[in-house]
Amino acid sequence: MAPASGPSPGSTRTGKTDIPLTANGEKIISVLGPKIVGPGKLLDPKHIQKAFISPRQRAQTTFQLLFAGSELPPWETEEGVQEWDYGKYEGKTAATIRKEFDPKWQIWEDGCPEGESAEDITKRVDGMIEKIVAMTEVHHDEDDGSCAGDILIVSHGHFTRVFLTRWCALPLSQGRLFVADPGAISICGYQHHNFKERSLLGLNLFGEI
Repeated sequence: MAPASGPSPGSTRTGKTDIPLTANGEKIISVLGPKIVGPGKLLDPKHIQKAFISPRQRAQTTFQLLFAGSELPPWETEEGVQEWDYGKYEGKTAATIRKEFDPKWQIWEDGCPEGESAEDITKRVDGMIEKIVAMTEVHHDEDDGSCAGDILIVSHGHFTRVFLTRWCALPLSQGRLFVADPGAISICGYQHHNFKERSLLGLNLFGEI
């Protein structure tokens, strides 16, 4: 999921800038938490094997607020799920980037100079997918009766869109087809109990614009 203070179409690109979660974002997550977190709910801590949280404070706060009324699942701060590194485009709107640097700029093909290229972000996300698939495979192979097999990621808008794209084994250029609404949850899974048949099971659940 992405923090509930994600970018709107006219907003600046905020990757490594460590801005806090907005007051409205805190309100959205505080209301959402009791609806979806707890025993028998969408995010049941006992079903979560590990939560990977972006190092940015807006993601860290989102995670803590989300589970405020429940026990925290096992979690760690993970550099691999931080937002796309926008490089010299950090803090600029898409309109400004196209006016000042490249009128034909598209992040999905061109990436970000002095930050992450399209190839860089693809490699990083593919690495996280490999890690998650391996953890899931181990959980299923152990078959110890434990239901804690789910993996939760709390990250950011562009990272989430890249992750959804690559989870479905699509080229990064298709990332424009997916949206990651602020504060929303997307669910990735498998078909036919086959880890090679990765699929998207839910998109933008509980999202609020």
